[in-house]
Order: sequence, then C-alpha cells, then structure tokens
Amino acid sequence: MTALLLKLILAHLIGDFFLQPQKWVKDKEKKKLKSIWLYVHVTIHIALMFLIVWDLSYTLLIISIGALHLIIDALKLTLQKKKTKRFYFFIDQLMHFITLIVLALLFFKGDIEFTFTLNTHFLLLLISIGFLTTPTSIIMKTIFSKWNISKLTKNNESLKDAGKYIGVLERLLVFIFIATSHWEAVGFLITAKSVFRFGDLTASKERKLTEYILIGTLISFGIAILISLIYLYLRNYV
Repeated sequence: MTALLLKLILAHLIGDFFLQPQKWVKDKEKKKLKSIWLYVHVTIHIALMFLIVWDLSYTLLIISIGALHLIIDALKLTLQKKKTKRFYFFIDQLMHFITLIVLALLFFKGDIEFTFTLNTHFLLLLISIGFLTTPTSIIMKTIFSKWNISKLTKNNESLKDAGKYIGVLERLLVFIFIATSHWEAVGFLITAKSVFRFGDLTASKERKLTEYILIGTLISFGIAILISLIYLYLRNYV
C-alpha cells in the first residue's frame, strides 16, 4: 500500500510541477476549459502513473485519479480569480493529495501494511528531494504573488533565476544535513546566508525589501526542515 501511494505521489509531483510549462498554466487560466493544455496535462498525469506504477491491474485506479484530476483542475480554473489564485492553488493541491490517498485505499489489491521496504525508502527519498526543488519554488512564488516583488527588486541586478537556484541548493543542503543528523551544519548554513544577506539588508533603504528577504529565507528553511523531519519520521516508521 505504501509503495503504491508513494508512486502515485511521485507521478503527481512530476506531472504538476516538472512537466507543466508556465505557458500551459497561462493558457489554461486564459481559456479555462477550452484550453487544450488542460487535457494534455491530465493525459501526461495518467501516462506517468501507468509508467511509474507499472501494473495494469490498477488501470481503473489510474483512470479514476486522472478523471478526478481533470475535475479538480477544471473547478479551480472556473472558480479562481486574480485575488484568489493563491487560495485555490493550495486547495487544488490538497484535493489532489486527498484523492490519491482515498482512491489508493479503495483500489489497493492486498493487505494494507504500513511498512517500508528498500523500494519505498528510495521512493520516499526521491519524493522528498523532488519536492524541495521546483514544487517548493512554485509554492513560494505563489505565496509571494501577493506582493509586487519585481517593483521592490527593480534596481537590484542579479543573474537570471539566481534566487531560485540558490533556494533549491540551500533546501537540499538542509535536507542532507538533517537526514545525516548534522543539525550544527544547518545552523552554520543559516549563519552563512545571514552574513551574505547582511549587505542587502543594510544597503536597502526600503523596509519592504528587507521584509521580503527575511520572509523568503524563513519560509525556504522552514519548508526544508519540515520535509526533512517528515522524511526521518517516515523512514523509521514501523
């Protein structure tokens, strides 16, 4: 049961965050149910589940998840407005995960045993690392969409997407340090980033930019620590 659920979650993360270009998202938001990319997106999800689960006996489960994925996405596109995009983004993801859990329980063939094998350990590790990359970046971007960040950073030159890659690297480092029981290294990493960011904070005359930097750092580290703790708990679960 655990392996099946982890495979479904992995397929969801890949389909929703890694294999969905921003232009597809914009087209769906503009054309809603008339957007061809909505149906391409759902088709990719179904194909990923077949590929990762690799068991045709779960065909009905996969088709059911795909159908509900389409319904959930369609409802989000229909109901969301510019001011409610953040709210519906998180509701959408919550509903997808609830769907995966409930349907996996309903369609699972065999006795439910919450034990981890080498295979499920690897899947759990893959999901944890994958979540801390693009999915977390998108979550943070969604949270910060409340503010006009481009206006705050207008005169601050930086490499393209540098902040995104720095965030991904720091979260992966936090995960590695916690997974290997080196909490002191996490403290060192936070201190090191604070030193590098000190120049930005002192040079900035705008309080809003300072708050943006602090909030971004705390959210990034907070998510990384939370995912690491969840990973450690599930890895040792018997």
